[in-house]
Amino acid sequence: MIKFGTDGWRAVLDKEFTQENVERVTLAIGKYVYDNYGFDKQIIIGYDPRNMADKYAKLCAELLYQKGFKVQLSSRVVPTPVLAYNAKNKNAAAVMFTASHNPPEYLGMKFIPDYAGPATQEITDEIVANLDKDYDFGKNGSLDEVDFAPDYYKHLESLINIEKIKTLNSTIIYDGLYSASIGYFDELLKRHNIKFKTLHMEHDPNFGGKMPDPKPKYLKELVEEVKNTPNSIGVANDGDADRFGVINENGEYVSPNEIIAILLKYLLKKGFEGSVVKTVGSSILIDNVADKLGIKVIETAVGFKHVGEAMRLNKTIIGGEESGGLSIQGHIPEKDGLIANLLVLEAMADSGKSLKELQNEIYELGGKYYTDRIDLELKSREEVNPILNKFENIKQVGLSEVTEVDTKDGVKLMLGKNTKILVRPSGTEPLLRIYFESDDEEKLVVLKNEVSKLL
Repeated sequence: MIKFGTDGWRAVLDKEFTQENVERVTLAIGKYVYDNYGFDKQIIIGYDPRNMADKYAKLCAELLYQKGFKVQLSSRVVPTPVLAYNAKNKNAAAVMFTASHNPPEYLGMKFIPDYAGPATQEITDEIVANLDKDYDFGKNGSLDEVDFAPDYYKHLESLINIEKIKTLNSTIIYDGLYSASIGYFDELLKRHNIKFKTLHMEHDPNFGGKMPDPKPKYLKELVEEVKNTPNSIGVANDGDADRFGVINENGEYVSPNEIIAILLKYLLKKGFEGSVVKTVGSSILIDNVADKLGIKVIETAVGFKHVGEAMRLNKTIIGGEESGGLSIQGHIPEKDGLIANLLVLEAMADSGKSLKELQNEIYELGGKYYTDRIDLELKSREEVNPILNKFENIKQVGLSEVTEVDTKDGVKLMLGKNTKILVRPSGTEPLLRIYFESDDEEKLVVLKNEVSKLL
């Protein structure tokens, strides 16, 4: 069954992700674009370094060209945010072949509308409804190969203070992580004669045999390089470069929540105005920092399609999620790991401080928080709702009173201002994820034990 999740359709290559299904999804997307815009809306197509991504992107381009569309196919591997920006800049629809940070055996198709953010549920529902419908398009359109980098570079250079980054005293270590950011992030630094060191700078469909995810367990070599290089900072991106990972001078992973809080403070200093958009799963730290800075917080369900939609509807300084995605005012309502890494470098250069010092300033402003998680496997999805209902009606966990209940995505329980429990079902399997956060590390242990008893 073909199902679009929070960020497109993903499946295991050669099992469900087959030529037949790619053709079905391609034609369903073509029908969606034709029904809503006719042939006036051109379609641009890109792909990450995954196995078969380039071949399926070419197949998709040729199919849409044969149906009458004006099609532009990327001439090389391209990051999702680069393609997304071009969708907005060219007023085009886009199709990206990527499975983001999923394991190497996966591939996916992501539809990006002309507003450059993730497709809404309404749009993906219409595409899925188009599968295997009988319809007739026109005759051959046009098909060109295009490098989407130049317009993106020009845009980013208008948002980022490159001259400021040039003054950074720290050594930049960029881990290409075999990802789509190679040939883009490094190229941006080279264009402005910014010196940097590198790791893993070749495109590998198997991502070095690891997950293409810039989390601590996959950044061990970058961590060691930072530890062995005095006064250095490490940056990386996931497979399609829409997520970021940052390592501070001590060789410590800096959580996306902390990065969002640091950048919120910095962008406010730059003169940005508006709200901060975060998901229900993001840290209380961001709420506290925003409160101290006098910034309104808009909270959404988990998934950047919700963050992006809120960014389109509200004047937003920065929008982000705990899994490593963010974007800013003046950019696209889609997560962009390239701009995230550049902004971290700019914030450090502007302050003249290390990233660790910027983290400490944020702790002083919003507090230091600790997190933990329980994954509860269930026998079937039918067990999900009864457990969610149980949590929704809980008045007390151990000695802690529930002060607020939020059900926009699963069940979030606030136990005072500085402690929360979030219970969310997996979108793909009978599994409940239970997240804990508190400014008191010992309290997390107690809460985990109490919740285990409840279950």
